[in-house]
Amino acid sequence: MGRIAFVFPGQGSQYVGMGRALAEAFAEARRVFEEADACLGYPLSRLCFEGPEATLNDTFYTQPAILTVSVAAWRVWTALGGPPPDMVAGHSLGEFAALVAAGALSFPDALRLVQERGRWMKWAGEQQPGAMAAVLGLEREVLEAICAEAARETGEAVVVANDNCPGQLVISGGKAGVARAGERARAQGAKRVIPLAVSIAAHSPRMAPAVAPFRKILAETPFAAPRIPVIGNVEARPLDGRPEALREELVRQLTAPVRWTESVRYMVEAGVTRFVELGPKDVLSGLIRRIAPQVRTQAVEDPEGLRQALAAIGAGPDP
Repeated sequence: MGRIAFVFPGQGSQYVGMGRALAEAFAEARRVFEEADACLGYPLSRLCFEGPEATLNDTFYTQPAILTVSVAAWRVWTALGGPPPDMVAGHSLGEFAALVAAGALSFPDALRLVQERGRWMKWAGEQQPGAMAAVLGLEREVLEAICAEAARETGEAVVVANDNCPGQLVISGGKAGVARAGERARAQGAKRVIPLAVSIAAHSPRMAPAVAPFRKILAETPFAAPRIPVIGNVEARPLDGRPEALREELVRQLTAPVRWTESVRYMVEAGVTRFVELGPKDVLSGLIRRIAPQVRTQAVEDPEGLRQALAAIGAGPDP
């Protein structure tokens, strides 16, 4: 059958109602939401299931919410006899869920980390407001050159923040820098430049104010060596399993690009033929199909998706 990889989504996949069907159908998922509510001291489960949407979209709440839904899906998969992965990866925030699945980080510690990550990213955005935009139809090298020129012209750093799949890139940085880069991208043949509804410049130098406080929180958090390879965003290679190296990866991730295309290609070259996406929506499944059309993808966020994924692999009871 080939090797299996679990992948976990990042910010932007959230929606009101996520995780509810899993929690209603499976005690394992309910326990994950109960654990999150108790750990955080507020009803995160209600926020996921009922909203309000504006609160769910606040990065302080979004990050633990997506993590919780992803871990709930993973725990149900495991409880129903789904095969373990040969490697795991997560897109930005999703890397924390990947570390939980690999046994490197406990779920309560991951919850606290991502909530603090959201807090300090939001604070960094207030100190240095920025912007992000999706750019469709340009090669990464071309867009990197455009960003460098826009930065020289405006005096504001702007970088390729997400290499999501061929033809879909995201730029991030100062507002003037992002606007100028968008103009240049259109002039050089970009199909579309789509400003994103965010107030922070994630995965860019504008997140630098968050580095020191988040590093301090990471230093106080226990990590273990991953039991399976975790493909990191920063280098698109398996992470060094030493606790200090894992902490450094999560610090660097704040300001470094998410190299998702390279991460998926690495996993495919390592023999992965099937990707199981655990968490809200199926954004990563779509990206993976564009990166590697020959592989199989399954998205698991509700009982039906779980049933289809287990049946496709021929594992576990019919849920």
